[in-house]
Amino acid sequence: MKKRFLTKKEEKKIVKAIRKAELETSGEIRVHISFEPSEDHWQKAVEVFEFLKMSETKDRNGVLFHVSPNDHKFIIIGDRGIDEKTPSDFWEEIKKEVAKKFKKGKYRKGLTKGIKMAGSALKKYFPYQEDDKNELPDEISWS
Repeated sequence: MKKRFLTKKEEKKIVKAIRKAELETSGEIRVHISFEPSEDHWQKAVEVFEFLKMSETKDRNGVLFHVSPNDHKFIIIGDRGIDEKTPSDFWEEIKKEVAKKFKKGKYRKGLTKGIKMAGSALKKYFPYQEDDKNELPDEISWS
């Protein structure tokens, strides 16, 4: 199932987009693809966020793109540090852009666009620091 959603080449481009976005911000960006059906996608994304230890970043500025291809759902979650500093509609424009690409079946393009937008948006609130450490893996996680 994983191979039908993203090719290895597409995975590499997404990881590259994460690394590039994280050069602009101290925020940490992850992508998780879940093929497990869920009645409550928000709760599932929150569980994955915790499982990936995304709430353990120094500034609580982790971002998760949680994608459920089989259920045609995706959610963007930002940690508490982001929510405390940003407006309530902070993720809306990013969600719209990702959804536009997803509706056309362009999942890699949707994710890379969303990741780029998230990095740029987070730069204002969490600029890259010279002593910044990559606190979380950049690779896509799967379930």
